[in-house]
Amino acid sequence: MDKNNYQSMNIDGGRPVKMWTEGVPVEESAKQQLANTARMPFIYKHIAVMPDVHLGKGSTIGSVIPTLGAVIPAAVGVDIGCGMMAAKTTLSARDLPDNLSGVRSAIERAIPHGMSPKTRSYRGRDAGSWNTPPAPVDAAWLTLKDEFDAICLNTPSLKHTNNYRHLGTLGSGNHFVEVCLDEAGFVWFMLHSGSRGVGNAIGTYFIELAKKDMRRHVMNLPDQDLAYLEEGTEHYDDYVQAVSWAQKFARMNREVMMQNLIAAVRTVIKKPFETHVEAVNCHHNYVQKEQHFGRDVLVTRKGAVSAREGELGIIPGSMGAKSFIVRGKGNPDSFHSCSHGAGRTMSRNEAKRRFTLDDQVRATEGVECRKDANVIDEIPMAYKDIDAVMHAQRDLVEVVHTLKQVVCVKG
Repeated sequence: MDKNNYQSMNIDGGRPVKMWTEGVPVEESAKQQLANTARMPFIYKHIAVMPDVHLGKGSTIGSVIPTLGAVIPAAVGVDIGCGMMAAKTTLSARDLPDNLSGVRSAIERAIPHGMSPKTRSYRGRDAGSWNTPPAPVDAAWLTLKDEFDAICLNTPSLKHTNNYRHLGTLGSGNHFVEVCLDEAGFVWFMLHSGSRGVGNAIGTYFIELAKKDMRRHVMNLPDQDLAYLEEGTEHYDDYVQAVSWAQKFARMNREVMMQNLIAAVRTVIKKPFETHVEAVNCHHNYVQKEQHFGRDVLVTRKGAVSAREGELGIIPGSMGAKSFIVRGKGNPDSFHSCSHGAGRTMSRNEAKRRFTLDDQVRATEGVECRKDANVIDEIPMAYKDIDAVMHAQRDLVEVVHTLKQVVCVKG
């Protein structure tokens, strides 16, 4: 394997930036943002840049940021633990109904999406509950509740967030649920979501704390969203605990939705089938301790997926395009990482300005999904060419399965 399929960008006063972007355009504003991050004093070795890289808040989306003794909350972001889950089934294409609208409707009923209801309460925790609370939600919350209560002792404002109420919900924006077919015609279920309202609250709270700390220490930052928390300081341990919990919530959130997705499809397709034949559940917005080049470091993947040797991951294309189940090659220079998707080429507002509803209908031909003005911002043409993205990271991952969606439920 060629381990040097990257372009290097040397940064004055900072660490190098290694970019797996061959044949993929990178906006100048993103390069400047990468340079700003590379100049932070605690960056370890270099920053690794994935081919779906584009401008983000503070740090670029599609970057891997290894640090020693500090963490940048805005680099982790507010969609903490956002990621993907996919499960292969024993169903094949011929088992699906000719008209997939019933499958889509069943999924939409089973998984709250968009602006989710805020009335569900946990039995034994709050007064009231749904008449028939979904069993997977309660079981999942029991594994999360005690640690969340402990976190709230130090950060009381988090107690009144949408925590339990958002467990098992999709959210909005680019979050989605899909039914896909692989190259052999097998049916897969795939979904994309994170830690929802409680993760957003945790991220926002600690981003602001970091900014206050920087002002207190009169730190001159190239971007205020690069404000960081140093190991051993007042808020560092609280953040590490809270962000770790949010990542557990996100993983559990996807598990609950997958259970409800499977149950929903079984109400429409009466043929017995098995799932989780091959299942992957991976974050792409998160931070965790790892060992690289002989050191224990904090690795922040802001729009990137872990791709250790032999590890399975998911790289989704845009709405109407193909997606990939991949196996990591364990490339050390990428800090064992790969891209988290195709990556946007334009803002949501620009997509809405540039494309029409007719464009959206044509781009999603053959996919049972919403085809209205409110999803034009997710049109495939607003994203990079997924084939070019995959070619640029050919020394990071190998493709195991190629998936094409036939049903798509957007948040």
